Parts: sequence; C-alpha cells; structure tokens
Amino acid sequence: MTTVMMFQDFEPEPQATRRNADDSESSRASRGWWNRNADEYQTEHGAFLGDDRFVWGPEGLDETEAGLLGPAGSLKGLDVLEIGAGAAQCSRWLAAQGARPVALDLSHRQLQHALRIGGEVPLVEADAGALPFRDGSFDLACSAYGAVPFVADPVKVFREVRRVLRPGGRWIFSVTHPIRWAFPDEPGPEGLSVAASYFDRTPYVEQDDEGGTLYVEHHRTLGDRVRDVVAGGFRLVDLVEPEWPAWNSQEWGGWSPLRGHLIPGTAIFVCERD
Repeated sequence: MTTVMMFQDFEPEPQATRRNADDSESSRASRGWWNRNADEYQTEHGAFLGDDRFVWGPEGLDETEAGLLGPAGSLKGLDVLEIGAGAAQCSRWLAAQGARPVALDLSHRQLQHALRIGGEVPLVEADAGALPFRDGSFDLACSAYGAVPFVADPVKVFREVRRVLRPGGRWIFSVTHPIRWAFPDEPGPEGLSVAASYFDRTPYVEQDDEGGTLYVEHHRTLGDRVRDVVAGGFRLVDLVEPEWPAWNSQEWGGWSPLRGHLIPGTAIFVCERD
C-alpha cells in the first residue's frame, strides 16, 4: 500500500523509493505524517468511518456483522485497548456496547479529532512498541489498520500487546493484504498486473529532497505475519480476508470495487494470548 501526500503548492512532491528504515525512523515518520495529514484524512474518510462505527478496512466490513471481537453482548464490562485509534471511532462503538475502551494513537492531531467528535473514551498518545500500561490491564486489544503496517518490528508490538492482555485475551488487527504489495497501488485496471516481487520485504519510503523520511510502510508476506503472531506469544485463531460487498462503490487509494472483486485488499488476524 502507498499513500500520496498532499502538500501546499510551493512544496515539492515526496520522492517514493524502497529502502531500509529502522524502528525509530519509522516511528518518527509515522508521527509526523499523521500529524500533518490527519485533517485531510478525517475530511476524506470521516463519513465512511462514522463517529461511532467499527470498520475493519476499506471494504467496509463492520464489526457489528463480523463479530471478530466476540458477540456484541459479551463485550459489556470488558477492558479494551484500541491501538492506532485515529479519531477513536471504533472505541466509541465499543463503549456503546458497554465495554471500557482506551484509544491509543501515536498522532497528537488524530487524537485532537477524537476530542472534536467527543465522547467519554480515554485517549492516550503513545507508541505501540512501548505501551504505557501495567501487565494484564486489558481483556481485548484491537487495531483497524493502526500501527502494525508502519512498524519495522511487529513482534515487539505484539509482545507489548501480549504483556498488557490478561490470559486468554484476544488480539485482532487488520492490515493491507500482503499480496497487494506485488501490484501497483492503483484502483483501475493498471492495478491488476503484477509489477513487483511479493517476496521483496524492502520498506516503501517517501522522502523529501534532502532525503528526510516522510512516510514509511513495511511489507511482510502472509507467512511472515503468521510467524510474527506466534513469535509475539499468540495463537492464530482465524485469518479473515473480506470480500468486496456489492453496496460499496467507493475508491479509497488503491482499493476499489474493480480490484476488490478480484484480489483481497485486507487481511484480519484474529489471535489469542497463550
């Protein structure tokens, strides 16, 4: 997955490349990118995401129908950590089910949008690789396209999630489907032909003219993701690949009805703490 950044007219377009980027560089880039682009993101996608809806990805799979966290009635009274919460839309849905969510995000500006929308959900600004919570603080943890695609060391994040979960706790996260990295990030027919090696794990990086890092996204194969889950101390319960629904006519970056009916765009990993 790639993301095109929007700059003011006098600023040059970012340079896209593939090169290594470590954990600290990736974290700094993500914080800066989301702080700069949160306003545009919420303006463009806020209506689709809703204020208190739990959507797993651009296909529009809704937790109300999917039940990946468990039956809605079973969420009442549970402590839930949402990682990469953005404007905390998913956390508000969880609160409406009677859960006690905490919404965590790296971006201060994203959390300001959470404050703008309102609600009683606690907001925490922190890095997913260093969660500021005591061991065994939560019953569930979830992330809809948050944090995981943007970190160089996902096992570090998973181990942190495992640490703050209680025994038997569930960890569910969605990411760009790994197969999509072999295709151009285009919603039309040009996005249906393989253009790169699926096995090339080199990160996608956007940088400025001086080589400063603006955006980083990391590729892991499907097998890598499974091994990372196990190395993080979890058992993989399910792997969900949402099909594109007939009602969804939107394009979201490289996601589109054309591509969505032919190749998967999202992978959702349902994991349990051993």
